[in-house]
Amino acid sequence: MLASAYSRCRMVDDALFVFAKMKDLNIQASIITYNNLLYNLRYTDNIWDVYDDIKASGISPSMYTNSILIDGLCKQSLMEKAVDFFRETECRESGPSVVSFNTLMSSSCKMGSVDVAKSFLCMMFKSGLHPNVYSYNILIHGLSVAGAMEEALDFADDMEKHGLEPDVVTFNVLAKGFHLLGMMNGVQKFVDEMLHRDVNPDIFTYTMLICGYCKAGNIDEGMKLREEMFSKEGVHASHISDNMLLSSLCKSGRLDEALNLFLKIESSGHKPDPIMYSILIRGLCKQGLIEMAFQLYDDMWCKRILPNIVAHRSILKSFFEKGYMCEAKVLFDALINSGLIDNIILGNIMIDGYAKLGDIDEAVQVYELITGNGVSPSIVTFNSLIYGFCKARMLDDAKKWVDTIFAHGLIPSVRTYTTLMDAYGEEGKIQAVFELLEEMKARGIEPTHVTYTVIMKCLCKRRQMHESVQILKSMLPDDFQPDEVFYNTIIKILCEARDMKGAFQLHKEMVVHKIQPSRATYNILLNGLCTHGELKDAEELFSTLQDVGLMKCDYTILIKAHCAKGSVRKAVIMFQKMIEKGFEISVRDYSAVINRLCKRNLQADVKMFLRMMLFHGVSVDSQICFVMLNSFLRIRNHNYAFQLSALMIKCGLDGDSNCG
Repeated sequence: MLASAYSRCRMVDDALFVFAKMKDLNIQASIITYNNLLYNLRYTDNIWDVYDDIKASGISPSMYTNSILIDGLCKQSLMEKAVDFFRETECRESGPSVVSFNTLMSSSCKMGSVDVAKSFLCMMFKSGLHPNVYSYNILIHGLSVAGAMEEALDFADDMEKHGLEPDVVTFNVLAKGFHLLGMMNGVQKFVDEMLHRDVNPDIFTYTMLICGYCKAGNIDEGMKLREEMFSKEGVHASHISDNMLLSSLCKSGRLDEALNLFLKIESSGHKPDPIMYSILIRGLCKQGLIEMAFQLYDDMWCKRILPNIVAHRSILKSFFEKGYMCEAKVLFDALINSGLIDNIILGNIMIDGYAKLGDIDEAVQVYELITGNGVSPSIVTFNSLIYGFCKARMLDDAKKWVDTIFAHGLIPSVRTYTTLMDAYGEEGKIQAVFELLEEMKARGIEPTHVTYTVIMKCLCKRRQMHESVQILKSMLPDDFQPDEVFYNTIIKILCEARDMKGAFQLHKEMVVHKIQPSRATYNILLNGLCTHGELKDAEELFSTLQDVGLMKCDYTILIKAHCAKGSVRKAVIMFQKMIEKGFEISVRDYSAVINRLCKRNLQADVKMFLRMMLFHGVSVDSQICFVMLNSFLRIRNHNYAFQLSALMIKCGLDGDSNCG
C-alpha cells in the first residue's frame, strides 16, 4: 500500500526504496503496485529493471502492464521498439489486448501515421478482438485532424455497425474536424445530432462552438451559446471560450459588451486571469481609452494578479501615444525596480517612444539602464536609437551605432541602413547614401522597395529628374519589381518638381507593368495639377475618376483650387456635388473654402457659403467667425460685420461655443 501511494504521488525514489525493503522482507508486491511504478518510470530506463522484477516474481502481468511499456516507448518516439516489444510479448503470451492496440494506434496518429493506425485496427479484428469506442475515437480524431473528414465519418458509421454507440468524445472529435476546416455548419450538425441522441454537450463542445463562431465573426451566436452553457447543470464556461469572446468583442469595437462580460465572469465567482485583463486593456488602449485601461491595470496589482507582457506593453505604448511621458517613465522605472523586466520588449517601447519625440538623451538613458540590468538589446532597439539620432540630425552619432550592433553579435537590418540613407539624403549627402547602399549589399543585406524609394527621393532633390531616374534604373537589380508605393513616391516628387508630364508618364508605366494605380496615386496627380494651376487638366482627370470612384478629398482639392483662382461658381457647383454624393461635411470643409475666399476679399461669396453652411445644419465656431469678421472689417464692410456680430451674439460664441 505504501509503495502504491508513493507511486501514485510520483515519489518514485521513495517507491523504489519501499520496493527494495519489501524484497528484503520477502513481501510480494501486487501487479497493481508494479503497474503504478511502471507508469511513473515509463520515460526512463529504470522501467526495464521493474519489468524484469515482475517476470522474476512469477506474477502474471495484467492487460495494462505491457501497454504501459508500449506507451513509454511510443512517447520516447521509439515506435519500432514498441512494435517489436508488442510482438514479442503480447502475441506470444496470452494474446494481444485492446489496450495495447489502442496505445499503438494513438501513438501512430500523433506521429501523423494514420494509415499505420488503421492497419492496427485491422490486426485487432484479425486477432479476434473487438475494438471499443476509444479505439474508434482514436482513428476518427487522427483522420479529422488530418482533414480527412469523409473517411472519419465512414469510421463513425462503421463503429455503429459494430454495435458501438458514439459518445460525447466521438461527436466532439468530428465537430473539431469541421471546425478546423472552418465549416461551422458541419460543427452545428454534430451538436444537433448529440442532442438528438441525448448525448449532453460538455465544456469542450461549447468551447469549440464559441471559438468557431467568434473566428467566423458571429460573436452574437457565441454569446448565446455561453448563456446556454450556463443554463446546463454541471457545465461552466472555460477561460478559453471567455477569452475568445472578450477578444472578439474588443476587436469589433464592442467594448461596453466586453466590459459587461468581464463583470459577469467576476460576479459568477470565476477569477479573471491575466490573459482576460490583458485582452481588455489592449482593447481599451486601441480605442484611446487609456484611463479606463490603466484602471484595470491598477486593479490587477490590487488583486495581486501579475500583469503579463501584453498588459505592460499596451499601457506603455498608449502613454506615449497620448503624450503621457512622465507616467510612462514612472511605470517603467517601477517595473525595472521590481525586477519584472527580463527582456527588451518594454525597453524598446520606451526607446522608440523617446526617439520619435526627439528626446534622444532619454532614449539613450533607457538603453543604458536596461543593458546595465543584464537585458540584451535587439536590432529593434538599435534601429530606434539610430532613428532618434537621425531625427536629431546627429548623423555621425547615428552611424556609430552600427558598430555597436556588431559588438552585440547582431546584424544590421535593411531598416537600419534605409533609416540612415534617408537621413543622409535629407541633408543632401548623396555620396554617403551610395556608400551605405554598397555597404549593405557587401554585408548580404538586400535593399527593398523602401530602400530604392528613399534613394530616388534623394536623387530627385537635385531637381535633375531625368538623370536621377536613369541613375536609379542602373542601380536596380534585374529581378526588381517596383510596387505601388515606389511609383507613388516618385510621382509625388515629380509633381512637386512641376514635372507633371513625367508624373503621368510614370502612371502609364504602372498600367503597362500591371500595377494597379490606387486612389492615392490619382489623389497625388490631382493635387499636383491643382497646386500648379492646371485646372483644366485637373477637371479632365476628375471626370475620368468617376469610373474608379471619387473620394471626398478629390472634391476638396478641386474646390480649394477653384477658390484660389477666384472661380467661385465652379467651387460652389463642386461643393454641392460633394454634398449630394453623401459625404460627411464638417465645419472644417467650409472653413477651408471661406478662408481662401476671405484672402481674396470675395465677401459676397463668403456670405453665400455661410448661408449654405447654416442651411445644411453645420455649426459655426468662433474661429471661422473671427476670420470672416476680420475680413469684413479689413475692407470696411461694416454692414456685413454687424450682421456677423449679431449672429455670433445670438449663438453665444465666446471663443469656444458653437451655433448651428
